[in-house]
Amino acid sequence: MEDKKHILVTGGAGFIGSHTVVALFEKGFVPIIVDDLRNAQASVLNQLKEITGQTPIHFPVDCCDKKALKKVFEQFPIAGIIHFAAYKAVGESVSKPLEYYQNNLLSLINILQLAEEFSVRNIVFSSSCTVYGEPENNIVVDESFPIQAANSPYGTTKIFGEKILTDYQAASPHAKVICLRYFNPIGAHKSALIGELPIGKPNNLVPYITQTASGKLEKLTVFGADYPTPDGSCIRDYIHVEDLADAHVHALIYSLEQENSFIEAINIGTGTGTTVLELIHLFEKVTGVKLNYTVGPRREGDITAIYANNEKAKKILQWKPKRTLEESMLSAWRWEQNNTK
Repeated sequence: MEDKKHILVTGGAGFIGSHTVVALFEKGFVPIIVDDLRNAQASVLNQLKEITGQTPIHFPVDCCDKKALKKVFEQFPIAGIIHFAAYKAVGESVSKPLEYYQNNLLSLINILQLAEEFSVRNIVFSSSCTVYGEPENNIVVDESFPIQAANSPYGTTKIFGEKILTDYQAASPHAKVICLRYFNPIGAHKSALIGELPIGKPNNLVPYITQTASGKLEKLTVFGADYPTPDGSCIRDYIHVEDLADAHVHALIYSLEQENSFIEAINIGTGTGTTVLELIHLFEKVTGVKLNYTVGPRREGDITAIYANNEKAKKILQWKPKRTLEESMLSAWRWEQNNTK
């Protein structure tokens, strides 16, 4: 593998994207960030420079704007694409389905049309465990688990995204595609310079926890405590965002090393399930901060329980998670404290 390959990272200023940009720099790649900053802060670019010592290449382009996106492809010899850019809030997707379908699917189609035009073979797609829907009998899912009807339009866009990529790869003699099915990314970079920074009210649990702990939010609402789980709250597989970022680089390197066209779907999770209430109590334990939380009604679109079988990622990508849940919660809290100074 040659050094200094240019990698297009759509949504590269976002939570997972920014951590992946750091991981790419560390492995000798040159990330090219395409992010119009509608769901990210411009300050992230300065933080990336501080962490890596390099000024990231950034284009404030909407991936739904194919003409503007094409200009990026024209400027660099792109070796691979990591496609994060998408709307991602489950609850919001239920109330704004058309926005989710238009943004998430048109951006992917534009990326693939330009990849074809500019002979970019290596594509890593940001998918989700939501493609598994509501597992009935086996909450530990591997990649052979059948794709289910999603509980939200967000989940449906990931199912459609994978279908688009499957058909694209079947029609292309050159495409090499990896769909990474994330479970629940949490935590922050060890520097506490980048982390999860929601625009407005958080949709994900951990920033809601940390913002409640710091006093930004009055209280945390647990959406439902009457699920058929040990403590009544939902079970998820929470993975440190730096481990997830590393998985993208492993996936990219694997793709670059392959000669023939292929498509693979690969789970990225820890393989351990944790309830919402367990995560709240763990945060209180490792930080010493007592949380003000209450139990509310279930949230539309949420499923009861799911976590990953990650053996395929270990075998094919030579990747495994390294960081503990305690480390994840502490890093998220350090990021929150640094961000509220």
